[in-house]
Amino acid sequence: MSMVHIVFWSGTGNTQRMAEAIAAGAAKAGAPVVVSPAAEARVETVLAAPVLALGCPSMGAEVLEESEMEPFVMALEAAGLRGKKLALFGSYDWGDGQWMREWQERMEKSGAIMVTDGLIANNTPDADALGLCAALGAKLAGA
Repeated sequence: MSMVHIVFWSGTGNTQRMAEAIAAGAAKAGAPVVVSPAAEARVETVLAAPVLALGCPSMGAEVLEESEMEPFVMALEAAGLRGKKLALFGSYDWGDGQWMREWQERMEKSGAIMVTDGLIANNTPDADALGLCAALGAKLAGA
């Protein structure tokens, strides 16, 4: 099983719930898992893991959170994501998921290998959304 490092930013707790469900799914599948809020994550440590998951809700006009998550993502891009297995996730309240599509395209252009399309949940993730998160975790464990 591949080690999975999950980094997230959450303002209301919704994206954190998703991160925890992804971690539980990966751990249940037998993978070692590290979960870090973006403010505590270190680029070198995160990139040492063979599989990454990044989570951030949609903010403002469907963008990443600008004070912690966006700088962290930029630092990952600068350090190099080429060939890194990656999944993206997050919650939203409005819009249609444009932030996730743009984020995924950005990560692909940085050379990341997307394990799956971005996983989004509207507002508080319900049982179905958390089930999808756990399934994503299991998929990441086998990536």
